[in-house]
Amino acid sequence: MSWNSIFGGEVVEIRCDVDIEQTAESFHAHAVPDGIDIRPGDIVVVHGVPTDVGFGERLTCTCSATVQRAGVLGRFWTQLTALLELTELYEVGFQPKETT
Repeated sequence: MSWNSIFGGEVVEIRCDVDIEQTAESFHAHAVPDGIDIRPGDIVVVHGVPTDVGFGERLTCTCSATVQRAGVLGRFWTQLTALLELTELYEVGFQPKETT
């Protein structure tokens, strides 16, 4: 096993399809990397995305992106903390039913 496979650090330059919409029907921004699977712990930085999309507009474009791969420890840590944070969603309260 190499140092990079344990601690990460591999950097990959890719293309990324970007879809930004700010309308009454939808308010979203999606960045979809082309030709690469993003794994837990990976860091993706999209370059050159327009930030001035006005209300009522939709923008689709292709930009460059940099992916920094996580190593074995980074992926393990991300998956572990995700599971622990997921349990916060399980907080359930039961209130007694009021009798009339």
